[in-house]
Amino acid sequence: MHELGIVFHIIRTVEEVGRQNGVERVSAVTLELGEVSGVLEDYLQDCWNWAAARSEMLRGARLQVEVIPARTLCDDCGLVYPTVAHGRTCPGCGSGHTHLVQGNETMIRDITVPQEETPEPPASSPTR
Repeated sequence: MHELGIVFHIIRTVEEVGRQNGVERVSAVTLELGEVSGVLEDYLQDCWNWAAARSEMLRGARLQVEVIPARTLCDDCGLVYPTVAHGRTCPGCGSGHTHLVQGNETMIRDITVPQEETPEPPASSPTR
């Protein structure tokens, strides 16, 4: 189950970026997850809930996942096609000279922090 390792990496990264930017709490992390990355979102969410609860900065934070569709490029005819529907064989020309160009990535896209209440400016003293 490599999902737990991925979650630990995300949490370390978010905590480091948070510290560098003076962030004390994170309310959500948006992760871009490739369609053929091999990461199972259900397991990832379970691991996230367990690990984030142990982080002062991330306790209660949501993990939002956006799936990046897998796309493959045919080196022979130049067609870019949906990988999952057609695999490694180009649906345009039947060639097997193809390679994945998108859909294997796992990237943190956004870190959301709670909106802080803006302190009221001090009341000005009357002028004399």
